Amino acid sequence: MTIDGLLIYVLFIIGLALIGFGAGWFVDAAVNISKRYGIPKAVIGATIVSFATTAPEFLVSFMAALNGQADMAIGNAVGSTICNIGIAIGFIVMLKTVAVDDKSFNVKALMMLASGAVLFFLSWNGVITKMDGIILLVIFVAYMAYTYWDQKKEPKKPEDDAPVPRKGIWAKIKIKDSYLDVLMFLVGAVFVVGGSRLVVTNGTEIATQLGIPELIISLTLISIGTSLPEIITAITSYRKGFQDLSIGNIVGANILDITMILGVSSMFVDLTVNSQLLRYDYIFMMLLFVLVAFFGYRKKITRWQGAIIALVYVVYLAGLILTMA
Repeated sequence: MTIDGLLIYVLFIIGLALIGFGAGWFVDAAVNISKRYGIPKAVIGATIVSFATTAPEFLVSFMAALNGQADMAIGNAVGSTICNIGIAIGFIVMLKTVAVDDKSFNVKALMMLASGAVLFFLSWNGVITKMDGIILLVIFVAYMAYTYWDQKKEPKKPEDDAPVPRKGIWAKIKIKDSYLDVLMFLVGAVFVVGGSRLVVTNGTEIATQLGIPELIISLTLISIGTSLPEIITAITSYRKGFQDLSIGNIVGANILDITMILGVSSMFVDLTVNSQLLRYDYIFMMLLFVLVAFFGYRKKITRWQGAIIALVYVVYLAGLILTMA
């Protein structure tokens, strides 16, 4: 392999790392800035945090769509929903039964199922058009409105106003907190945008070099990379002994992945739907959606249920590998 060929892989990994670090900083800074200016918790949760946690997926898919790479745009969005459930729920819950403490889980789960079903229907003719995008964005607005209403009725707790603790390098920087928040926000945003660009550009090159379809790369490596915020949150929660892995938040992220990302992307360019998505990936996406909704209905997901979800994800990945053989 030439130096230029090796550099593509290095830049791809750097892109994923930039997304992982940047997304975390971006979220923490956004929350602190919002609290500092007295923005209600309901608004923070329903808008800033939701957008921030899905920023990696959004930027990768949006840039891919503008570049005419529909396989990558749709594959990343759909792959991220599958990855969120398979890894952030399946493999983590295998280790410990998790309580589903989100009181609005059942409604969110139904909206997630509806989002997936609508995407399946809209994709049936082989293209997601601007009109289809409007339909997805209507669902997105409905979800955001519900989330705002649901969080607004929650009683305010003293810790709601507490700033997010500084971690890593940011804990060592000695400047005024308000300035540090802005710096952290800007650096995080630059990392996510720059990392997304590196992932899209070099991910395409890797697919070309290895002869692997762009769609497969998007459904696996890129989707895992852009799902890092959700995956890292789940792992951290487990290590700290938290019973609630914010499964409701993962469900919410999946709704945004489908409705916001594909809705906005299709506003700028029609997205051609690869036939593999319809006959394979969408089916596994919907299967995982149904499993999470069904298992979480009783307000907890047990270890054996987590194992089933993880097994479905492994079978899904194995199927992708077989398609490359």
